[in-house]
Amino acid sequence: MLTTDGCQERRKRLWQRLGSAVGGDRLLLGDPLHLMYLANFHVDPFSLGGDYGGLLEVRRDGSATLWHENRLPQSVKEAHVDETKIVTWYDGKSPAPGPRRLALIKAISPTGEFRISDRQGDPVAPLVTGAIAELRRRKDEDELAILRRCMNATDAGHAWARANIKAGMTELDVYRGVNSTCIQSAGQAVIVYGDFAVCPGPERHGGPPTNRALKNGDMFILDYSVVISGYRSDFTNTLVVGGNPTLEQKKLYDACMAAITGGESKLKAGGACLDVYRSVVDAFDKLGVAQYFPHHAGHGIGLSHPEAPFFVRNANEKLVAGDVVTLEPGLYVEGVGGIRIERNYLITSSGFEQMSNHQITLV
Repeated sequence: MLTTDGCQERRKRLWQRLGSAVGGDRLLLGDPLHLMYLANFHVDPFSLGGDYGGLLEVRRDGSATLWHENRLPQSVKEAHVDETKIVTWYDGKSPAPGPRRLALIKAISPTGEFRISDRQGDPVAPLVTGAIAELRRRKDEDELAILRRCMNATDAGHAWARANIKAGMTELDVYRGVNSTCIQSAGQAVIVYGDFAVCPGPERHGGPPTNRALKNGDMFILDYSVVISGYRSDFTNTLVVGGNPTLEQKKLYDACMAAITGGESKLKAGGACLDVYRSVVDAFDKLGVAQYFPHHAGHGIGLSHPEAPFFVRNANEKLVAGDVVTLEPGLYVEGVGGIRIERNYLITSSGFEQMSNHQITLV
């Protein structure tokens, strides 16, 4: 989980960033990402409260008060705030007094007049949300600890797939095996989402798992994330079912490995995201396959997916120390198949730390 000190420091940094641009001495926030980032308030999605959240009052001195209703799961008790106000919405004895989404209103303001500063339509929402997004680029140590847990579980799922994937399984069979392994590795229920798909070429780059049966020679893309407390991994491997890739499939693999190496050469704080994208494309271009690369070369990850920075053809951002990013070159060729590979990295002042450690291989 995030630490008490980390959450308080992030709240102070938010006010330092906002300065006098926002008046008053408090903000009321409701975005679930902001409540996790600033207070470790996380509503376990595997619960009857999974679609509900809370409201966080953040004061200029870094202190905070949290409001949430009484039927949220145990995970909310891990929030790092100075005061928690729990509002009884439904006690199991009397009918609830109204819709659950209105439960907090009277507790915060009997008149119903208050502002949620990160809600669309509020005058300061662009400033507040923009400031938090900028702060979130530089991951703190307590955030990195959660991300490493996500990546360790994702590594385990990839290892299961390499050992077990075979003809006759369905995409759903692969998902079930990967999902179970990720849960066992994490030691808790986790969300596993992404692409678990046979990729015959440009017509299907990925997608959720289906009942499609795998055949020998299929290229199977495993591009998925493991989510713990809102934070997530995102890395990829492509396997050839049956373990006997063709010469053409091996060439696609070699080209993607060259491209990811090219992108890595530009990963460091202060580096231009456009340079990262161009290095990936240049590697493909030298091998005469750039026309088969249709998407971004990578992006940031953290509490959302994707998030800044973005490695795209019109990139205008620079990398900062503390960014956690992906590189994900891919090629999709009719009659051969499609491949995508991906790693996760922490950007440092001198370069990068590779955070994902799965084996990238066709077999």
